[in-house]
Amino acid sequence: YPPLPRGFARGNYIPDPESRQLPQIGFYLSLPKFALLLASVLGWAWTMWWVDADSRALKIENATWNSVVFAVPFGGFVTALCMPHFGLLLLVLVPAQAVPLWLYIRERNARVPDSAKVLTRAHLHRVLVRTLARLGIDIGRGKGTGTLSGPDIRFIGKQDSKLDPDRSRQVESSRGFMAAKELVYDAILRRCTDIHLEPADRLMNVRMRIDGVMYPVEPFERSLGDSVINIFKVLAAMDITEKRRPQDGSFRAICEGREIDFRVATQGTRMGQKLSLRILDQSQSVSRLDDLGLRKQLKEQLEAIVQQPHGLLLVCGPTGAGKSTTLYACINALDIYQYNIITIEDPIEYKIDGVTQIEINTRSGQTFAASLRSVLRQDPDVVMVGEIRDPETARIACQAANTGHMVFSTVHANDAITAVYRMLDLDVEPYMLSSSLSGILAQRLVRRLCPVCRVPYKPDPQFLRQVNLPAHKVRRLFHPPETPNHACPSCGGLGYRGRIGVFELLNVNDRIRDLIREKAGVTVLKAEARKNGMLYMYEEGLRLVVRGITSLEELRRVVKPTQ
Repeated sequence: YPPLPRGFARGNYIPDPESRQLPQIGFYLSLPKFALLLASVLGWAWTMWWVDADSRALKIENATWNSVVFAVPFGGFVTALCMPHFGLLLLVLVPAQAVPLWLYIRERNARVPDSAKVLTRAHLHRVLVRTLARLGIDIGRGKGTGTLSGPDIRFIGKQDSKLDPDRSRQVESSRGFMAAKELVYDAILRRCTDIHLEPADRLMNVRMRIDGVMYPVEPFERSLGDSVINIFKVLAAMDITEKRRPQDGSFRAICEGREIDFRVATQGTRMGQKLSLRILDQSQSVSRLDDLGLRKQLKEQLEAIVQQPHGLLLVCGPTGAGKSTTLYACINALDIYQYNIITIEDPIEYKIDGVTQIEINTRSGQTFAASLRSVLRQDPDVVMVGEIRDPETARIACQAANTGHMVFSTVHANDAITAVYRMLDLDVEPYMLSSSLSGILAQRLVRRLCPVCRVPYKPDPQFLRQVNLPAHKVRRLFHPPETPNHACPSCGGLGYRGRIGVFELLNVNDRIRDLIREKAGVTVLKAEARKNGMLYMYEEGLRLVVRGITSLEELRRVVKPTQ
């Protein structure tokens, strides 16, 4: 036999016989093609994970879309492997993976607001700008629009109660500006209500209040943390050279097309300057009584009080219990075109169209009492006083309720019965309070259990009997998972998402008015309220526990059990 023109070699690479390069014996793979195939498989796996998590969070037929996103690419993958040419493999594999994903994105984008849509032009632009900004490349600066680098949020400074674009531009060139934007943007995504910057030896600790509970997050270096504090102080028109005397201010921001207000407060401490940032997101406000979580009978009683032509409605509870939110919902239950509604607040938390809102300024002598006295000459039908904190305001509010006005206000008290004696302690005459008072609503906020990762358990029958619950009907209760599930698309491992109110309504009738006028004791007043069907706050909370809305541990954390 004649000799072979080339040497024999196992593998897919046969060298030129004239070259001295050794053959790659046994190497049967093409590295570029294998890398493309591996990237395709990994992309398919990530797509299945994202569709599963996203469809669970949005409640979009999770099982159906999981099946589609798995079955179609799998069939395309098997078919592609039978193709004799690599180009045909890609021709089958790419559409098999892209088409189901495109169909799912098309459906989920139709159900979410514009700011949450993915793979749109705005979304791709945000991702590109954010990625390049982390590398130090700013391509988001536009004429007249400031900077869009980093998160999609734009700060608007304040100067003498007016919006000042110069302050916004001043902080954009400051050190730590990107860190401040990312901190605020991350807090908004987490549904945070407060940000606390607390100085330590070498760090600036950061904590966020989410659903009423504080959670620590990644701290800043001390120098960077001080720069972030200075940025917020400049935006709020505060003196950055003053680091020991307490200061307060406010500013605004535009985040993904919506307006968000911020309240800033600083305080000098042993370790340095501490800053608290209150986030007032208009989109998170409660607009109706139906959204408060009141049971039907309680809601009807509260609506009857709100619709009265005159009287005094008090909402009581500790700081952060949602009292102002409840009063806003009461105002929205009225016809703003039929009534002249005026509010006196410190500060104005949420803006209501068609309502005259007044912000007090104690430094200029404009107090609650002085503003309320002036407002009564403006022919109001409904007056909302942000808080009754001194005897003069309490007396004027009761006088206004007795002279044909409906007055809504808040007072710091633990429960509805205690609020009566709190008003008496503010030197309000018993006869005046008894004739003006229409109802007292006490409330707390408890966290809602995450509906995705909550865990059922069988309750103790002895406990159910102690709290007057039928043991034969309550078969299971719920609690958060013992091990945080950080992969949960709904709560992110917290076990809770959102909050709901727990209420206690004292509906004042003629008999209770007589007891208030006689300065009856607490026990007598409680007994009469119970005769009228009032449930204690803890009993109202147990209804939420039985329905699986919250957990028993969360209720006990917030509400004191009834004796």
